[in-house]
Amino acid sequence: MEDQSMNNRRRFIRNASLGTLAAISIPEIVSAALAIAPIAKRVNIEKDDIILFQGDSITDSGRGNRNAIVPNNTGALGNGYAFMAASQLLLKNPDKNLQIYNKGVSGNKVYQMADRWDADTLAIKPTVLSIHIGVNDYWHTLNGSYKGTIDNYIADYKKLIDSTKAALPNVKLVICEPFGVLDVKSVTKDWYPTFDLFKKAAKEIAAEYNAPFVPYQAAFDKAITMAPPTYWTGDGVHPSIAGAALMAETWLKAVKG
Repeated sequence: MEDQSMNNRRRFIRNASLGTLAAISIPEIVSAALAIAPIAKRVNIEKDDIILFQGDSITDSGRGNRNAIVPNNTGALGNGYAFMAASQLLLKNPDKNLQIYNKGVSGNKVYQMADRWDADTLAIKPTVLSIHIGVNDYWHTLNGSYKGTIDNYIADYKKLIDSTKAALPNVKLVICEPFGVLDVKSVTKDWYPTFDLFKKAAKEIAAEYNAPFVPYQAAFDKAITMAPPTYWTGDGVHPSIAGAALMAETWLKAVKG
């Protein structure tokens, strides 16, 4: 795997000029990704919206104040895409009194997220709820620490959404695509085609519940044609600074246009 990753990097460097690297534009990458995976539904960010980012370590991203329910708090939003998306929403909407939270927890699968849902979601009463989950539901099966299947993922996910909509009937959902960047450390060819089922399931769940779908895989697939895969992620799953900015921009464009 290391040899293949190194070969990918050498091939990129050989084929790319310095001028091409300098011209990298995240908005251009996002536009291209959204053209590949167009968004059928968007959410209007309205005055007094309570926006909650939920998920696993990709959302968690080192957040502090883990038990506090305090909006727009730098430490509590972590240092990843949720923080970056929140910063843009707050910058561009100072008149809307937005309250933004991050309650992602590293290592979570859907059923573990459900176990903490009352305290970490329903108690916050979000009006916009963004969920990014699914990588661990597959990844953790590879070392035998989890025996769940794609059927468990789908059933657990739908049960969680149904219970949420029963408690918060007016909540605006956002479903984010789990993604992997091939040949970067943890993500190998052995992930496929099984992991594709989890991405497909997330997209179908978004359609079933009439929610925006954030096409992260398309965004990263486009991004790695403009800079090496390791520029965007250190292990194929967790984004770099540039990767987190890519995720934030993709979320913003997919959610609110």
